[in-house]
Amino acid sequence: MKQAVEQVLDKKYAAVAPPARAVRIGGASGFWGDSSVGAPQLVAGGQIDFLVFDYLAELTMSILAGARLKKPELGYATDFVTVAMRGVLHDVVAHGIRVVSNAGGVNPEGCADALRALAAELGVAVKIAVVTGDDVRPLIDELRRAEPPVRELQSGAPLPPRVLTANAYLGALPVKAALDAGAQIVVTGRCVDSAVTLGVLMYAFGWSAADHDALSGGSLAGHIIECGCQATGGLFTDWQDVPDWPHIGYPIVECAADGSFVVTKPPGTGGLIAPACVAEQMLYEIHDPAAYLLPDVTCDWRDVRIEPAGAERVRVHGARGRAPTGSYKVSATYAEGFRTAAQLTIVGFDAVAKARRTGQAILARVGGLLAAQGLAPFSDTHLEVLGAESCYGPLARPGALATREAVLRLTACHADRAALELLAREIAPAGTSWSPGTTGAGGRAGVSPSIRQYAFLLDKARVQPRVRLEGDEISVPNGPLAPAESAPEAIKNVVIAAPALADEPATDGADAADAPDAIEVPLIRLAWARSGDKGDTSNIGVIARRPEWLPLLRAQLTEARVARHLAHLVEGPVTRHEVPGIHAFNFVCQRALGGGGMASLRNDPLGKGMAQILLSLPVRAPAHWFTPRPEAA
Repeated sequence: MKQAVEQVLDKKYAAVAPPARAVRIGGASGFWGDSSVGAPQLVAGGQIDFLVFDYLAELTMSILAGARLKKPELGYATDFVTVAMRGVLHDVVAHGIRVVSNAGGVNPEGCADALRALAAELGVAVKIAVVTGDDVRPLIDELRRAEPPVRELQSGAPLPPRVLTANAYLGALPVKAALDAGAQIVVTGRCVDSAVTLGVLMYAFGWSAADHDALSGGSLAGHIIECGCQATGGLFTDWQDVPDWPHIGYPIVECAADGSFVVTKPPGTGGLIAPACVAEQMLYEIHDPAAYLLPDVTCDWRDVRIEPAGAERVRVHGARGRAPTGSYKVSATYAEGFRTAAQLTIVGFDAVAKARRTGQAILARVGGLLAAQGLAPFSDTHLEVLGAESCYGPLARPGALATREAVLRLTACHADRAALELLAREIAPAGTSWSPGTTGAGGRAGVSPSIRQYAFLLDKARVQPRVRLEGDEISVPNGPLAPAESAPEAIKNVVIAAPALADEPATDGADAADAPDAIEVPLIRLAWARSGDKGDTSNIGVIARRPEWLPLLRAQLTEARVARHLAHLVEGPVTRHEVPGIHAFNFVCQRALGGGGMASLRNDPLGKGMAQILLSLPVRAPAHWFTPRPEAA
């Protein structure tokens, strides 16, 4: 059987004609580690034409690079082959479903080889294309000598001495080229998350690089499904309204040739398809909605409309686009010393005070031991008491301090691994030395390299995407090669009038706040919100629950007030962007995550809780606006 399959794989298949009707794309994965239920659910019940997977968070690339150093055949998201495709490959091929995934990580060819081996084992003939060209490490030494010098996008820092990974975020054109050539499965390395979907749509509808509005709509479709169930009720502010979490449906976008689309999910699955869920995801991890910079298009999503379109269907339309910049964003990682994180549980009366004193005692003891051994102090430490609303800082409720169960979390960084190993050894002695009710040490904490992110821009002319299909090189354009410019300049140079707020009555927000029956309520009574990260920047999308409430939110949810509310977390400026199409704001908070990613010592380095903290902000509104419901704070 294996020999027969290999003979079939050697044949040159004719390109598969793209579908002429609306295209249905299922999003089966939001990250490496997502549930295994997505792919089989979508293949069995989604009636999809394409299946896409997103696996690559920024730090995933460094994890995969470490894996490849240990085993050269690794360096890709192994779950894609061993779990997802093993379960659905027969059905995918039988039903003519095309698959696109960025599971290739730092070794796309290795991922494709493993997939070919799986196909041979299962007796399935399938044509696999590989997209490479994103790895720009060979350019690093040359870039160190560049004039002007390369600078990190947020901090302005120069290139670090030792770069572990450096990958350009490629766009959708290589995916389109692979599908045009007849690939049934496309495996890529680093690309923007939405490109796996946009490449499908460029192929299916024949969009060119100049069809900017359609490309913006297709990018939005990809953005909505790139995080899996976050489009179908996952992380939704009103979580209590989302039914059947165990069987939540993975998202499907039903796309039209004009760039509009409908969001839905497989029939009979759990979760929630609602405009608010989709609106939250639209604002997730973007910055300026008027200039969301992608390799293929500069997106303007300010006037996007999100509307009900029947049972478990939401229609999204109105995306606009402009030409992209001439640069790729490069996400690099580098090692800077080591880090460790340890936890202890403290039970009983005054648990929070006991936990804090325990943490302070451990750090003081280890500080003395380091000095005695001639080692430098820790470069950074962080003490949190989980369960006591530590992430709320001064906004924590007094009642949280009365909890009788708290978790001490200690994190530290040092240039010398031995210093952190010493700290790890001194956690367990707290169980007999100090606070009553100390438990839950859970074994000695490990020490690992402190991997940090470094993002910069690179002229597209310096990068050449490549596609290989069953041994053949496929020609792929590199996209518009306009003069490179920095992201801030690209945004600053665009001047577009804000669209009119058609859904908004001409009322002053301050008038409603001063109504005779005005009461103070937490923001969650008036808005939905979701937060995410880009390096050390957090963005918080806030959507008014009713369009007519937007003026009140505009008046009270100012940049200055949001900055004050989050001052214990946000060290940089806060910028408010308006998104009138969905009666929303997007707040971009700089230097908000303690360095972000693995550089941050916080329990929430990705800013997932930032929206929840903002939703506790008190606002004044007329009492008659609200139907009775339990108040959340």
